[in-house]
Amino acid sequence: MSLNRSQPPSRVGTPRFKDIVLDVMKHYKHETESEAHQIFRQAPGHGVKHALPQTINPDEETVPGIEHPGSTGVIYCSDRAMANGFSYAASHEWSNLGQGAPEVGEIPNAPPRPTSIPLPTDSLEYAPTTGVKALREAVANLYNHTYRQGKASQYTYENVCIVPGGRAGLSRVAAVIGDVYTSYQVPDYTAYDQILSSFKRLVPVPTALDPKTKYKLDIAQTKRDIQTQGLAVILASNPRNPTGQVIRGNDLKELVAIGREGTTVILDEFYSWYIYPENEKDYGQSVSAAEYVEDVNNDSLIIIDGLTKNWRLPGWRICWVVGPTNLITALSQSGSFLDGGANHPMQLAAIPLLDPAHVALEKEALQRHFKAKRDRVLQRLHQMRLDVSIPPQATFYIWLDLEKLPAPLNNGLTFFEELLKEQTIVIPGIFFDINPAHRRNLFNSPCHHFVRISFGPPLEDLEKGMDAFERVLQKARAQGMRAFGHSYKKSIDGELHSPTATRAT
Repeated sequence: MSLNRSQPPSRVGTPRFKDIVLDVMKHYKHETESEAHQIFRQAPGHGVKHALPQTINPDEETVPGIEHPGSTGVIYCSDRAMANGFSYAASHEWSNLGQGAPEVGEIPNAPPRPTSIPLPTDSLEYAPTTGVKALREAVANLYNHTYRQGKASQYTYENVCIVPGGRAGLSRVAAVIGDVYTSYQVPDYTAYDQILSSFKRLVPVPTALDPKTKYKLDIAQTKRDIQTQGLAVILASNPRNPTGQVIRGNDLKELVAIGREGTTVILDEFYSWYIYPENEKDYGQSVSAAEYVEDVNNDSLIIIDGLTKNWRLPGWRICWVVGPTNLITALSQSGSFLDGGANHPMQLAAIPLLDPAHVALEKEALQRHFKAKRDRVLQRLHQMRLDVSIPPQATFYIWLDLEKLPAPLNNGLTFFEELLKEQTIVIPGIFFDINPAHRRNLFNSPCHHFVRISFGPPLEDLEKGMDAFERVLQKARAQGMRAFGHSYKKSIDGELHSPTATRAT
């Protein structure tokens, strides 16, 4: 991924690249030497957590006893973008390749987008904390139709809890998990960091996934970890955010089987339709662990999904948790004090959208449209010599390795800050390093050299974002590395970050 075919990365730009200041930048080894990393650490909730729980960081205590939990990657990056002039009211001027949301408008050959919802008088009342029965039945029927035809054990409405968004589903589940060791993988969905930090009874146990094996979850090693470490819960996204990989076939079957051996498996399946087949006959297929469940009430498998990604309706906040009936009872109780339940009218409006015939049209249209967008972004990156070593098989994310770029562009936080100057947003890879204590030197993170690019937005936004990538690389060719790694705005009024002043305070 060098910037010039005739020169190695260390000689990009003019002879001034040998300037001593640039030499220091080239050899960054710690986050305290980097302006982008200092800005990140100064954001509330992103400082190093104290080892002793009774120790309070006065810089992060808002009022006595209250601490900042830290923002997810999307929120942090949106705040930084706003400091550089981004606003949702004028978002057309920017390319937001950071937001984890699909485009919500019409796409070719998909059913028409919903434009109105009914408001019967009964819908003005509270809905049950487990959700409207008719919607719960529709969810159960869809899983049975798609993944469980011919199986003796079938889901019913009693296996489904409707929740107001995926994070609410995760929070409800986390609230009913006891004092147990909970396994998670790195990299994975950024919100898991906050979940594992906020619910103190969960004892987080990390597993680093290896890019050499395409971030594959080693099921055999997972089983050994259960025996040697006493893991009681496994939490994972599938398909995988941010790497775009997917656990399927026999690997998924074996993972589900773990749920029959005394360990609970929680799978976040929000990208289950975003599968990109190579063969025409495979369009319209999706993936779910529900296919491999033997007994819906005895297998310790929990699935979280909803309208947010697959139906491209993130604003509806209608999602669900599927699992054994005794789990649903517990989730009803945790929902009563966490969120109070999902929007009643939107639940009713969602019911026809889960009809299998409607779903079949949505699913195939989505796969064809998003695969074309994926291929276009990969093509643009290839033209810039930013080849993706592990292209996404699923989701709408590209996990881009920057390590071969010259410093300081070769780390995600600095590359992110430079793209903000070009009115483009991506997510630095360190947000997917689920690290609840935040004590690791960021330069040592396995995610440090990555950014996540979303190809969820419309194609014109993707092209605009790729143009910004090109401008950054052209600037590097023209000016060398002198232009990068500094002069980042801290607020919309134009205040620039001063590393020297920061260290002095």
